[in-house]
Amino acid sequence: MEVHNGAAISLIFRLELNTNVTSFARVASLVGDNGGDIIAVDVIRVSKETMVRDVTINVNNRDHGHKIASLLNEENGITVVAVSDRTFLVHLGGKIEVTPKLQVKNRDDLSRVYTPHVARICEAIHEDPSKAFQLTIKRNTVAVVSDGTAVLGLGDIGPRAAMPVMEGKAMLFKQFANVDAFPICLDTKDPDEIVSIVKAIAPAFGGINLEDIASPRCFYIEEKLKQELDIPVFHDDQHGTAVVLLAGLINATKIVQKPMESLKVVVVGIGAAGVACTKMMLAAGIKNILGVTLEGVLHRGKTYENDIWNWYAEHTNPENVEGDLASAIQGADVFVGVSGPGVLKVEHIKSMAKDPIVFAMANPTPEIQPELAAPYVRVLATGRSDYPNQINNVLCFPGIFKGALQARAYTINEEMKLAAAHAIANSVKDEELTEDYIIPSVFNTRVVKAVSDAVAKAAVASGVARRESISATYNF
Repeated sequence: MEVHNGAAISLIFRLELNTNVTSFARVASLVGDNGGDIIAVDVIRVSKETMVRDVTINVNNRDHGHKIASLLNEENGITVVAVSDRTFLVHLGGKIEVTPKLQVKNRDDLSRVYTPHVARICEAIHEDPSKAFQLTIKRNTVAVVSDGTAVLGLGDIGPRAAMPVMEGKAMLFKQFANVDAFPICLDTKDPDEIVSIVKAIAPAFGGINLEDIASPRCFYIEEKLKQELDIPVFHDDQHGTAVVLLAGLINATKIVQKPMESLKVVVVGIGAAGVACTKMMLAAGIKNILGVTLEGVLHRGKTYENDIWNWYAEHTNPENVEGDLASAIQGADVFVGVSGPGVLKVEHIKSMAKDPIVFAMANPTPEIQPELAAPYVRVLATGRSDYPNQINNVLCFPGIFKGALQARAYTINEEMKLAAAHAIANSVKDEELTEDYIIPSVFNTRVVKAVSDAVAKAAVASGVARRESISATYNF
């Protein structure tokens, strides 16, 4: 299945060249003439008559890679020994592992970390369950939970195929925020069963990150878990996207010099992310938001089969506009897309208000190609890393969980999410702010600390923090 949609991939071609017949110059010529880009060459083995090289080539997609492999193999004196996908090589054996914090080198070490002395720790937690936050991994560990029903742009691919994404998420938690995370992919689509399973494993974790669960089931699962657990539950596809979107919008409005409360915003794609983005913008003070689906603008006076759409119609579209996207976008200041490719046309942008802001966040192909939109917009953001202003959840979830864990918050509320959005926005200094830089890089080291500090303070201020001072005495 091809999912790259134009994004280049790197393949390693192991080539055996008969040096009496051909040369590497012929390889370079064949690759270049057929649209490939050689980015690295490594010599593996040399003899009097042959040379084996690993040639790393950027290709458009896997079909393009197969074409180049066939052309090379057909050439006299060139044998394609193997073709490896560099991304596949990264995933061999999985991307994460569990490592101990200390080494067991003798019997005394063993007795302290395990039997018999570990029993004293168990007794202490049994007498005071809150000590699990002090004496186990619970204090800094998040479960990344998915059922594999809404993975990236692939859809319902199941729990096994979802694992590489969840492993990647766990890596990012650790690398960016030093929060330990573990992927848990569930072989069930039953919302109540998912709730039951997550509740059962919750004692080991300080937070639950729900991931890639299809709408509308994701709303029910998150809400039930928030009601029944005493640790933060956060569906990142909803709230992470919403937080980073708001951060970008805060800075975009500084550039166009429009107050937040005066904006007219059109949201296309009223699923998990679209609803969360809307709730986040409402919380930030935006009053005029219109949601557009395949059925048109959501409005009062019509009952929808999707209960979330009924909620949406009741809480947005103050003028009760009807019609399609062309009707909704007339005079709009902001377009927010969490739908699919090709939804937004140049004609739509031309009908927007002066200095339009476009967040075309569908991945991997945005609602409009940035090259088409650029001449007509003031600020443009996408979900892609190869264009400026990437709306990337990595800016949010590591810091928001780190802050929640530091505060021992029992939930992640709107105040904490708003604090995270402002912290991300403020990571771009005023002197740095431009149309092409409204959102910080995911590698900006200031972001996680700023977000975690702001979230922890908001948790305390809003009354959901419960961090206790660590006592100097335990049950000796």
